[in-house]
Amino acid sequence: MPDYLDDLRLAHVLADAADAATMDRFKALDLKIETKPDMTPVSEADKAAEELIRGQLQRARPRDAILGEEYGIEGTGPRRWVIDPIDGTKNYVRGVPVWATLIALMEAGEGGYQPVVGVVSAPALGRRWWAAKGHGAFTGRSLSSATRLRVSRVSKLTDASFAYSSLSGWEDQGRLEGFLDLTRAVWRTRAYGDFWPYMMVAEGSVDLCAEPELSLWDMAANAIIVTEAGGTFTGLDGRPGPHSGNAAASNGLLHDEFLGYLNERY
Repeated sequence: MPDYLDDLRLAHVLADAADAATMDRFKALDLKIETKPDMTPVSEADKAAEELIRGQLQRARPRDAILGEEYGIEGTGPRRWVIDPIDGTKNYVRGVPVWATLIALMEAGEGGYQPVVGVVSAPALGRRWWAAKGHGAFTGRSLSSATRLRVSRVSKLTDASFAYSSLSGWEDQGRLEGFLDLTRAVWRTRAYGDFWPYMMVAEGSVDLCAEPELSLWDMAANAIIVTEAGGTFTGLDGRPGPHSGNAAASNGLLHDEFLGYLNERY
């Protein structure tokens, strides 16, 4: 099996470059913001960070395909880099430090492309998380200064901490009642949002998180980090990996019961 460590090192270099670009424009008074056709914001920093990552990948991995939120798919082949230049753009443009660059490498295999490397870098929080298939998941300042991630061992829903982003998507999908039943069943709920609750699942500080509507670039890096930390990452339909258009992540011990609530009245 490939060890993917060279790809992981490259992903860190890409994240370093993106961090410098995004932090340079964070809280800038003249930051340019546009509204995309889906009515979500995009800033000049989103575009600049993705362009920077694409440029470096084209030089370092010219045979690999690239899929990014802002500029779509480029290239073909069994290896595909998946990029979200700023996950949490709404936070970014309001000066909230909870945003990150998500970089994943996916490789063609059974069931389609699967993530094999993931880096989530949140420079305004001073945090970074990463994983490579078969090598575990870690957090720290660098590859040489890192702590291994492991999910929690909480085995009862009544003892679990559940994180989510917002209520609106659940209501739009007709899943709100099941969602609210889940919030009543668990010990604690918090709406951290975006990439952060998945990283908390991997760290063991949160036991469950879910979102009702997502794109591949929102999930690919998170998925490999959660699973390499010993957790479970599926769609709300239970399909493993980041392919369902939504996500549920847990420590694994609570996953079936967790999905039952989110699908019970759907």
